[in-house]
Amino acid sequence: MMVVYITMTFQGFDTHDFEIFSIPGLEPRMEGLKETIRPKLTALGEEVAPYLSKLLNEEMVVHVAKHARRSVHPPDETWVAWSAGKRGYKATPHFQVGMRKENLFAMFAIIYEYPNKPGFAKDLLEQQKELFSTLPKSFVISPDHTKPETTSLAELGNDGIREILQRLADVKKAEFMIGIELDRHDSQLADGEALKKKVETTFSSLTPFYRIASLAAQ
Repeated sequence: MMVVYITMTFQGFDTHDFEIFSIPGLEPRMEGLKETIRPKLTALGEEVAPYLSKLLNEEMVVHVAKHARRSVHPPDETWVAWSAGKRGYKATPHFQVGMRKENLFAMFAIIYEYPNKPGFAKDLLEQQKELFSTLPKSFVISPDHTKPETTSLAELGNDGIREILQRLADVKKAEFMIGIELDRHDSQLADGEALKKKVETTFSSLTPFYRIASLAAQ
């Protein structure tokens, strides 16, 4: 018997998708995430992976959040990540698209398991002007992937960016994420092709951070 695999085409997100994060209780919310959001993130992951692999000249593997360790509190966000690590992404430089109740984000990230945050931060500090001056001022930085708070490059200014990078070098638990946020009502979210292009363009502009982080981790 021939087995036919059906691949879902990424269609974007709608208001209902974001409302899932308001469902009370771990099991009901997880059911909504599994049935509605995870297939969309998987489709987006598979469609963006070839673009990233070609852009970075290495195979980028798709990792969709499963929240397997959750036992009490329902997740406030979920995501798909791309990294060169086949077994996982948390210890490697990676890109991710995630969703919260309020917005969608597309970012480059290094988080707590990345092995050389001081070295990476030092490289960014030395190249701060070149790296950040070419990015849109609407781009945001997060110093902690577990919290929704972000600050735009416009708000931070050169001094604020330098403070975040210095903290990344000095504080063991510090993290670094940079990219875009789109409000849940942004019309781009409902257009799968337009949103995919927006994500790809964002990731393309952040490739220097990925290359620096990859070298620093060696």
